[in-house]
Amino acid sequence: MGYLFLALAIVGEVIATTFLKFTSGDKSYWWAYVIVGIGYVFAFAMLAQSLSRGVPLGIAYGVWAGIGVVAVALISWIVFHETLTWVQIGGMVLVAAGVALLELGGKH
Repeated sequence: MGYLFLALAIVGEVIATTFLKFTSGDKSYWWAYVIVGIGYVFAFAMLAQSLSRGVPLGIAYGVWAGIGVVAVALISWIVFHETLTWVQIGGMVLVAAGVALLELGGKH
């Protein structure tokens, strides 16, 4: 059950971080601030629930941050047409491998 809350934390954080794009630049939207705020509060609340259900902090944070970074990079590429180089793709593969090793190395 702890990993379900961790997945929800990741979703909340990715949504909030993605909507930061709409709070900057020439066209800033007021409603994006609301989504960002709610998304981050939701993400931290779900992370706390994950931790209270036994997911170790180091693993939870590593998985949360790693998956979040990769997800936001992919969303930025797909939705906002930002560049994604082969070096960056290689970095995402390494992040995914690091998250997998962190999870596999933990005591279950």
